[in-house]
Amino acid sequence: MRPPRWGAVLFDLDGTLADTAPDLAAALNRVRAARALPALPLAELRPMASHGARGLLQVGFGIGPDDAEFETLRAEFLACYADAICVHTRLYDGMQALLDALGRRELPWGIVTNKAAALTTPLLDALALDPAPGCVVCGDTAARPKPAPDPLLHAAALLGVEATACVYLGDDLRDMQAARAAGMTAAAVAYGYGAGSAPEQWGADFVLAHPGELLARLGA
Repeated sequence: MRPPRWGAVLFDLDGTLADTAPDLAAALNRVRAARALPALPLAELRPMASHGARGLLQVGFGIGPDDAEFETLRAEFLACYADAICVHTRLYDGMQALLDALGRRELPWGIVTNKAAALTTPLLDALALDPAPGCVVCGDTAARPKPAPDPLLHAAALLGVEATACVYLGDDLRDMQAARAAGMTAAAVAYGYGAGSAPEQWGADFVLAHPGELLARLGA
């Protein structure tokens, strides 16, 4: 078996490692229901799942951070999400096999997300990932979130691997921008929430249609 070409593999969380959209959508619809508004279909909300509260509230209520109601709705949405953070969330098909392969090779892996630590930690606890990530870097861990390279560089340092020896998988343009700025191999995933916005145009080194496709690149 030929050795892996990278020293570490890093993943975005929402829309790359796990499909969190069903629980995020459910939280938004609970906020809408409290205001006697009908539920929005998951298909309409899924594309905004990587954009967190800001993106989902824009779709659900047509408001942004400058609106007077935004902070109230944001707090309510986040509370609803925290109360049911891992009911329908699942790893993407093929992701467990990829993680197992990394474990067999003793290849370090980690998570770099813009999700706040207060939400990331309980979500990962509920997912009970095995093998466990060697590092978890959240949106409020580094000085600047993605698309700045700070979180990715911090993750590489935590794993003890040169940034240039890492590959970062993400489902959004900002993920590829962060990977490029950090000097990492940038791998766009076409199965995530940004699939409708032409991931092949994000400047990635390659595009993955399925997590299993990285196995071939690892020499599996």
